[in-house]
Amino acid sequence: MLTAVIVVVALGMVALSTLAIVNLVDARQALLDEIDPASLSVGQLLLAYVDQETGVRGYILSRNPSFLQPTVSGLVEQKKASGLLAADLHDRPDLLSLVHTAQREALRWQKTWVQPAIKDTAAGNLSFASPEAQAYGKMLLDRARSDFSRLDAALAVARTSDGSALQTTTQQLIVVVGVGVLLLVGIPVALRAYLRRWVLDPLEAVAADTRRVRLGEHSQPITTPEPEEIRELAVDVEAMRHRIEVELEQVDAARASLSDLNEALQRSNAELEQFAYVASHDLQEPLRKVTSFVQRRQQRYPGQLDERADQYIEFTVDGASRMQQLISDLLAFSRVARTTDRFETLPLRVCVDEAVDNLHQALAESGGTVEVADPLPSVRGDRALLVSLWQNLIANSLKFHSTSPPEVRIDVLRVGHEWLFRTTDNGIGVEPRFAEKVFVIFQRLHGRDRYPGTGIGLALCQKIVNFHGGRMWLDTSYQGGGARFCFTLPVVDPVVGEGN
Repeated sequence: MLTAVIVVVALGMVALSTLAIVNLVDARQALLDEIDPASLSVGQLLLAYVDQETGVRGYILSRNPSFLQPTVSGLVEQKKASGLLAADLHDRPDLLSLVHTAQREALRWQKTWVQPAIKDTAAGNLSFASPEAQAYGKMLLDRARSDFSRLDAALAVARTSDGSALQTTTQQLIVVVGVGVLLLVGIPVALRAYLRRWVLDPLEAVAADTRRVRLGEHSQPITTPEPEEIRELAVDVEAMRHRIEVELEQVDAARASLSDLNEALQRSNAELEQFAYVASHDLQEPLRKVTSFVQRRQQRYPGQLDERADQYIEFTVDGASRMQQLISDLLAFSRVARTTDRFETLPLRVCVDEAVDNLHQALAESGGTVEVADPLPSVRGDRALLVSLWQNLIANSLKFHSTSPPEVRIDVLRVGHEWLFRTTDNGIGVEPRFAEKVFVIFQRLHGRDRYPGTGIGLALCQKIVNFHGGRMWLDTSYQGGGARFCFTLPVVDPVVGEGN
């Protein structure tokens, strides 16, 4: 609407300015190109008639043809002035009619007196020299002069009228230009005031409330000022603010509930870790006694009991031994992720070598080999836990081997800000559908009669890797036979450590 008003006002000012300029040009043309030149031509025409009269009078009195020279030049000027006068007043028929009347009287004077006087005088007739003839000629010329005087008076009136019109149109143009300038200056000022009143101030009010909400005052309602468009915007913002407020209340409630659950979970985890540690530690001694006394009885009284009793004793010794091993593994699992106080920067090759030394007997019995394909880097971690990580990974490959001697290959890659370690063997492998299950504590894929163990090894490895800021998984895309386990550790030194 405002734009349409501005366009209409601008077009109106352009039209008025154009009309004023056209009127000014017309008035100026009428005055300078018609009336003033016509007045000059009338004066020249009267002067031409006077020259003709002077020449004829001189010739009548002296009968000397040289006195006719003014008459001849007057005729020339008469024709020239008559032509200019007709051209100047061709658009003014009222004035042109007066011109024709005056010229008819002048022509009558020329035909009735001037031409006969010249002709008779040249023939020797001196009748035109009489006072009566002179008076008659003057009377005819005075009639023409009277008509030219009326023409000159009419031109004076026209000059006054056109001058007034020129002045009026000039004033109109000044007024239009002045109004245009005022509008050019006033419209932006008025537009600015309008925008300030109806757009900027309402938007600023909405923005101020929005900033308060953004700064944390979520209960601050959004102002809904005029006009209608901004009020609709404010209503939408208010609806959004209300929704955010509701969602934040829900988030705060959920966060409080989650905080309570986290605290309860931390207490539960601490209690479970303490329980696992205490239980496993306190169960060690009675199990050792049971195992010791049962083994001692088995050794001291061989053959004194029947075959079934010996079998029961063997079952008891085996169960107690497995229970003792399970408790030891559980104790090791519960000790992981307690503190980073023992973290240090150490070369992983040292940890691998120590793990291989610990598995010396198992390697000798199985005929297995461990190959470190790449120089291993230095990382930051707990040495005992990293040794346990490598020992469990290698032992797992030695345990689940096929008919051929087990082969374990260790290599490493740099991937961004992590080291990617891969342990590959030629064992029986793991089906992809068990890729997650193998890392669950106490989960076994095979019976104890076929492969010994407690089902904690890989779960312990994953927990150690997670504790050191890495990830561990089974590479289900590996197609080389056997299994490949991968894990990552953060890079602490861009230079790969030296290996043996």
